[in-house]
Amino acid sequence: MSIGTEYLRVVRERFIGLKGQGEKTFDQLNEDDFHWTSNDDSNSIAILILHLSGNMVSRWTDFLTTDGEKPDRNRDGEFETKRLLKAQLMDHWEHGWRVFFDALESLHEQDLEKNIHIRGQAHSVIDAIERQMAHYAIHIGQVMFIGKQIKGEQWKSLSIPKGESDAYLARMLKGK
Repeated sequence: MSIGTEYLRVVRERFIGLKGQGEKTFDQLNEDDFHWTSNDDSNSIAILILHLSGNMVSRWTDFLTTDGEKPDRNRDGEFETKRLLKAQLMDHWEHGWRVFFDALESLHEQDLEKNIHIRGQAHSVIDAIERQMAHYAIHIGQVMFIGKQIKGEQWKSLSIPKGESDAYLARMLKGK
């Protein structure tokens, strides 16, 4: 397997993992939790979902051939409070990820050497992918943090729970 093919495989797995972390958080939340904010200057999970979806649709539609900041995107509007139902938010979430994964799946090793544009600035395809990895990880981390704040003691850990590292390692080593 070539390094480019391996890179595309690995980043796809990482993005699937990020998407899953968000969804495991959503599973713990009720309808109102999606709109909770700690203060007026904070983003709710709903706003973060709309922003991520808007970014994904803009960046990944016609990824190799058009600027990643599409003229019809209303980035500022993504941060306006909208009272959408959980099902509507999940539709936005899935749509953004579908556009993203379709574009990622369409890439070939030779595409990694190409340049694309975001807001008129050239970026290598690898740089564009890595930018989005960091961007999505930041916001999904925020989603998880907000979810943990909302749920408090009812929060179900999405990783190795505190105090269980040794037991987790033992299970991993036993499974080898």
